[in-house]
Amino acid sequence: MSDNDHEDGLNRRHALECMIWAGTGVLWTISGGVPKSLSLLDGAEAAEAAKSGFTFLQISDSHVGFNKAANPHALETLKEAIGRINALPAKPTFMLHTGDITHSAKPTEFDDASQIIGSTGVDVHYVPGEHDITDEATQKAYLERYGKGTSGGGWYSFDSNGVHFIGLNNVVNLKDFGLGFLGHEQLEWLEDDLRPLSASTPIVVFAHIPLWSVYPNWGWGTDDAAVALGYLKRFGSVTVLNGHIHQLMQKVEGNVTFHTARSTAFPQPAPGTAPSPGPLVVPAEKLRGLLGITNVAFKRNESPLAITDTSLAD
Repeated sequence: MSDNDHEDGLNRRHALECMIWAGTGVLWTISGGVPKSLSLLDGAEAAEAAKSGFTFLQISDSHVGFNKAANPHALETLKEAIGRINALPAKPTFMLHTGDITHSAKPTEFDDASQIIGSTGVDVHYVPGEHDITDEATQKAYLERYGKGTSGGGWYSFDSNGVHFIGLNNVVNLKDFGLGFLGHEQLEWLEDDLRPLSASTPIVVFAHIPLWSVYPNWGWGTDDAAVALGYLKRFGSVTVLNGHIHQLMQKVEGNVTFHTARSTAFPQPAPGTAPSPGPLVVPAEKLRGLLGITNVAFKRNESPLAITDTSLAD
């Protein structure tokens, strides 16, 4: 290993530590699949990052209907998150919601979520979480609401400003420990979807359960993700956005940057620090520091993605 490679490795490790532990969020520029930490979140810097391109927001794990001790007011913290979005000086081009819109897939929960999230006036692209699809009936109901124009079980792609976005469903037919699963039909579709694209096309994949093995014993990973990632190897810049684990984590493997988002409802414990995953009760004054949203900026000329995580306490 050269000195430069060693230095790059140290810089990446430092950047990852900042992403995981900085409560106020980190502004990221991603070029060629490698992230660079610019600074702790500053509104002027975020605006500058988006000046020559476009921005989109990721929101995740709203769990509308949740009212347990970890956050008896999940609907209110979702409203706070949406209020942050409505207060932005420039609206994002669109939003991605990476699943668990609801807590128990009830029609009233979906209705409440649609009313609150829809108040932004921004287009929203959804993928389901395991709390949104609990059986065949709720899967049908989910697709009736959000599946228009999608393929199979609700997977789809679209293009925006030179970036190819791919929404996947990995919450049906869960495997051991609740690991996510894509399945043969969806993987074939993904391979066909990517085939005509140039290797220089920036790719953003979004799904609920992480596509990397965060902690398989808790179901924090996707059983057949390696097949999907194999199809993405030829692309120079790939960003994978997920929810499900309710905390910030990032990993870089070659050309792929994996990024998990906070929930707007409640935190979960760090991997392996509790007997099992699930709602983590924290002192009320600390809760909003563990909830938040993710802002992503794309600069057309340089093809980077700048990822900024903002907690509700900021």
